[in-house]
Amino acid sequence: MSPHVLVLTTFPDSTIATRLAKEIVQSRLAACVNIMPQAQSVYMWQGEQCTETECIALMKTTESGYKKLQSYIQNHHPYELPEIIATPITKGLDRYLGWVTESVSI
Repeated sequence: MSPHVLVLTTFPDSTIATRLAKEIVQSRLAACVNIMPQAQSVYMWQGEQCTETECIALMKTTESGYKKLQSYIQNHHPYELPEIIATPITKGLDRYLGWVTESVSI
C-alpha cells in the first residue's frame, strides 16, 4: 500500500473550505489542501435530484494519518453526509512526498 493518499471532499462555499483547510493543515492532518473554488455538482439526495455549486478540496496526507483526517472532516463538515474519498498516490516527486510525510504528524 502507498504511504501517501490524496483525499477529496466538497464544501458548500470557499469560506467554509478555507477555514477548515487552515485548521486541517494547522493540526498537521494534511500537508497541503488545494481548494478549487467552483464546481457544479449534480446528485440524488433523499429521492430528489439536486444541482449545487460547491468547492472541491484536495488534501495530501499519509496512509497512517488518514483515519484522523477522515474523523476531523466528519466532525466539522456542515453536510449530513460529506463526500470523503481517498486514493493512494502511487507516483510523485520524491522530495514532495517526503515533505508530505514530514508535514503530517500521526
